[in-house]
Amino acid sequence: MNKRIKTQRSEDMYRAILALESIEECRQFFDDLCSITELQAMEQRFQVAVLLSEGRSYNEILERTGASSATISRVNRSLQYGADGYAVVFERLGLGKGGGA
Repeated sequence: MNKRIKTQRSEDMYRAILALESIEECRQFFDDLCSITELQAMEQRFQVAVLLSEGRSYNEILERTGASSATISRVNRSLQYGADGYAVVFERLGLGKGGGA
């Protein structure tokens, strides 16, 4: 598990995210919070994570997402050794292996 030191400021941001009630509210908040480039990078990493969890090959993921091999590798490390954040989301959304995404 990731052992980051949590500050009040970071706690407030995560509480703000949890307060959002719709996809549209999330889009609006993240549009204000992040640059277009940052959003595109996060969306790409999430797509890569879904495809990796489905057992797709690096080449197929590269073709489908345009992600670099370094990005794919970084996401794969997070899936294997990260804080299990992806696993929680995948389970709740029915994504990844056996999830029918």
